[in-house]
Amino acid sequence: MIFSKTLTHWYSNNKRKLPWRQTKNPYYIWLSEIILQQTQVKQGLPYYDAFVGKFPTVFDLAEADESDVLKLWQGLGYYSRARNLHASAKYIATELNGRFPNNYKDLLKLKGVGDYTASAIASICFDEVTAVVDGNVYRVLSRYFGIYTAINSSKGAKEFKALAQELIDKKDPAEFNQAIMEFGATQCKPKNPYCGICPFKDSCIAFNKNVIHELPVKTKSAKAKKKYFNFLVFISEDEKTILEKREGKGIWQNLYQFPLIETEKNISEKGFKSLVENDDLLKDIPFELSLYNKDPIIHKLSHQHLYTKFWVVNVEKLAVEGASINKVREFAVPILIGNFIESFNF
Repeated sequence: MIFSKTLTHWYSNNKRKLPWRQTKNPYYIWLSEIILQQTQVKQGLPYYDAFVGKFPTVFDLAEADESDVLKLWQGLGYYSRARNLHASAKYIATELNGRFPNNYKDLLKLKGVGDYTASAIASICFDEVTAVVDGNVYRVLSRYFGIYTAINSSKGAKEFKALAQELIDKKDPAEFNQAIMEFGATQCKPKNPYCGICPFKDSCIAFNKNVIHELPVKTKSAKAKKKYFNFLVFISEDEKTILEKREGKGIWQNLYQFPLIETEKNISEKGFKSLVENDDLLKDIPFELSLYNKDPIIHKLSHQHLYTKFWVVNVEKLAVEGASINKVREFAVPILIGNFIESFNF
C-alpha cells in the first residue's frame, strides 16, 4: 500500500538513533516499552540506560528487591508500571525459565502488558503482524483519514486498531510499527506539526481541510479532585526523621513518605498546630512547628491535584523508631517527596 511505503521510506531517512532500536532482545524491548508508557523518549532514555545497566537480564530484575526497583524508577511516575514490571520479571524468570513469551496472545498474560505493548514486542521481536496503536498512531491516523471518533472510547479503540491492522506492512510489521510511532512523535506532533514538509500533505484530510487542531478527538474526562496534603517532616536532636511506607492500592503504593495529615481545605499555621497537637506522634511531646513552603505545592496526578505543604517539626526525641537523616535519600519516594528532600538539603 502507498501509505505504508511512504511511511517506511520516511522512517528510513528520519528515525532517531535509540538503543532499543539496535536489538531484538525482547527483554530490552519490553523494558523500553514499559518505561515509555506515559513518558517521552528524552525523559525515559536515562531510565532505560539505568535499568539495563543495573538489571542486564530478566533474572537480575526478578531477583531485585522491589524497593530497589522503585528507587530506580523514582521520578517517572505511574509507579504501578514498575511494580508490574518487577512482577512480570519474576514470572518470566521462575515460571518460564527466563524465556520471553514469543507471541501477542501470550505477551498479554504479562502483568502490565496491554494491546499496545504486546503488539510492539510481538512485531519487533518476533515479526508477528499485529499493529500498534498508541497516542502517536491515533494522531497520525485520525488526521490523515479525517476520523472524528473519540480515541478514548471503546468504539474508537476498535476502529483505529482495525485501520492500523489493515495498513500494516505484512512483510515487515516491525518497521511499519516503529515508523508510524516515530512519525507521530517527531513529524505529526500534537502541536505545530511539520505539515509543510510532510510526505502526506497532498492526501492528508486534516491538512487539506485545515482541521489539524481538531484531531484527534478525545472526550473530556472527569474534573480532577483537589486534595490537601500536609506532610510532617520530623527532625530530632539525634538527627532522625520519620518515613512511612504507603500500603494499600492507592497512589504511591509501597513508596515512602513523611507522616501525612490530609485536610479538607488549605489550613493556616495556627489551625494546623492545634490539629497536630493530638496526633499520636506528637501527643505529650514538646515540639516546634514551622511551615516550609508558604504557598502550597500543586502536584498534578491524572485524577487528582495535590495541594501540598511541608511542616518541619523539631522535637527532642521521636515517638517511634526513626530513620537517620543521612539515609533519607536511599528510600524510594514519590517525586513530590523527592523534590522536597532535594530542596530541603537533608
